[in-house]
Amino acid sequence: MRDPVIWWVRKDLRLSDNPALAAALEAGGPVIPVFVLDEVFDSYGAAPLWRFGLGVEEFAKSLYAEGSRLICRRGSAAAVLLDIASETGARTIRWSRAYDAPQVARDKAVEVALQKAGIDGASIAGSVLFEPWSVQTKAGGHFQVFSPFWRAVERIDVKSTMPRPARLPAPATWPTSEDVTGWGLSRPMRRGASVVVRHVTIGEDAARDRLALFAEERMDDYGERRDYLAKAATSRISEHLAWGEISPATCWRAAVRPAREGRPGANSFLKVLAWREFAYHLAWHTPWILDRNWREGWDRFPWSKDDGSTEVRAWRQGRTGVRLVDAAMRELYVTGYMHNRARMIVASFLTKHLMTHWRVGQRWFEECLIDWDPASNAMGWQWTAGCGPDAAPYFRIFNPDAQQKKFDGDGAYVRRWIAEGEANPSANALSYYDAVPASWALSPTDAYPEPVVNLAEGRARALAAYKSMSF
Repeated sequence: MRDPVIWWVRKDLRLSDNPALAAALEAGGPVIPVFVLDEVFDSYGAAPLWRFGLGVEEFAKSLYAEGSRLICRRGSAAAVLLDIASETGARTIRWSRAYDAPQVARDKAVEVALQKAGIDGASIAGSVLFEPWSVQTKAGGHFQVFSPFWRAVERIDVKSTMPRPARLPAPATWPTSEDVTGWGLSRPMRRGASVVVRHVTIGEDAARDRLALFAEERMDDYGERRDYLAKAATSRISEHLAWGEISPATCWRAAVRPAREGRPGANSFLKVLAWREFAYHLAWHTPWILDRNWREGWDRFPWSKDDGSTEVRAWRQGRTGVRLVDAAMRELYVTGYMHNRARMIVASFLTKHLMTHWRVGQRWFEECLIDWDPASNAMGWQWTAGCGPDAAPYFRIFNPDAQQKKFDGDGAYVRRWIAEGEANPSANALSYYDAVPASWALSPTDAYPEPVVNLAEGRARALAAYKSMSF
């Protein structure tokens, strides 16, 4: 029997259309799937790490059903992979390529360690549709604006997706594995885990079912309906893309034919997928987008960096007195998810009406989102704050009341998430009080708060700050 091959499983918790798995199988030996809770994953916020752990557990079950196993270890990625290679005699390791700076740094360290040990290690493309360096401007550089990026990629043929492998050859003996449930990944979620788990959908099969439902029932109207906050009009596929339970190519190919047939909803969906690609394009070429102002000159903008202020605390708790903002922040805390339109509104409110640095909000989303994605989250916050790509006009300020009238005219979304003042609050609104820390001392019988800022005054203050800037 040939030497075994290690498939280093990361954010690709799937068997279908997985190029890294295909590369491991092509090497010809028994395949040992290995997940390492390493230095990168250990740095993640409470909700994303917990959700990823659930995905890992579900994927382990899928592998077991195929006659394989998922070997789980915790520690430095390089050290763990070298240990398992030594234990099993594996001389080949394959994994899905990553593009954000923390993962890139980890992977470079792994490559160096494997090379020194004489092990054939290689990353395989598959977590994005287009490698960041493969899409270039006419001048040969990288894109900085989405519209020309979209024009460059919309007609590129994406490779056919790979089928689920017929079998996964197993080694004669398996290395030992740690128990994922023993890692305590739910601990940072505290009592919120029992609430958020009701809103989580896990695994490859669930992801494919969700995409199929969207393509059949929602895709045609997607462009027209996606911004309406109370409607079930979006794909909700972001949770699965974040952890690789479905490939971007699978999502793309579900919409590309309808789009080319002239169905506008499908084209809108492709554009959303392309925004994710654009985020990773920028994360690769301009890695500072993840934690610093992307545009020059914005370091002197007078944002407050006080993440413990009364206003920021009210924003986190969904107690700003601005109903749409509060409803969205409570949806986030109860479900680990927030509608994309709502994400822009709450980000605009924090960075503009409250004049608080976008990094404060970015870190809170990193703590709370089950579909957290480092590139998309950073680009979204910077786009809304005005210091990022495509932020023209950078002084755009969402009015939450006007947004509610437009996208939640009957108040269904707000009532779904806010209990105060309602004779019969919804179960979702009440579950917020079960999810939040007891130390917040919140109750559905509390009076609804007065606004922390007058919207007109907050807007005027932000515009004055923008006007004072000379770019």
